[in-house]
Amino acid sequence: MSPTKWYKNPEMIVALSALFIGLITAVISVYSAYVDRQYARSSVWPRLEIYRSYSTVEQRFSYGITNNGTGPAIIEHAKVSFDSQFIKKWADIDVLSEYQQWTINNRTLLPEQVINALVYQGDKFQAVFNADSKVKIELCYCSIYQECWTINRANKPKQVKQCLVKPEEAFED
Repeated sequence: MSPTKWYKNPEMIVALSALFIGLITAVISVYSAYVDRQYARSSVWPRLEIYRSYSTVEQRFSYGITNNGTGPAIIEHAKVSFDSQFIKKWADIDVLSEYQQWTINNRTLLPEQVINALVYQGDKFQAVFNADSKVKIELCYCSIYQECWTINRANKPKQVKQCLVKPEEAFED
């Protein structure tokens, strides 16, 4: 009687089948963990939007920020420029005098939370309204998973590796 080849041995066939099933199970487990992680990220995904609001009747003008995402947005920094020059505070815009402001740097916005970055109401409404076309606002914010984006007034988020700002460009409000 001649010896049977190793791959024809019933025990070897069972062992190879178990190994194959184990490998398939491992691949499925890794993929399932990947899908779970993506789901966890998307369940806390922030989505900031910058908006402007005004009322000619009330002579009121404002810039606001809202988080329309599903998770908190951690605002790392803001950059505001007026007439192509970076400014440090709203008062650097000469037509603004009496106004209200809220801090936007180093702040966390919860989902559906809204903040008014600037509110002006007064006699210089038309000058403030006209100056709006010269104002550029950019925010850099991150999720709790340290995924970061920049957003400007066009409200099209752009993913970035991290939020960095040059000191001379940082808005200090």
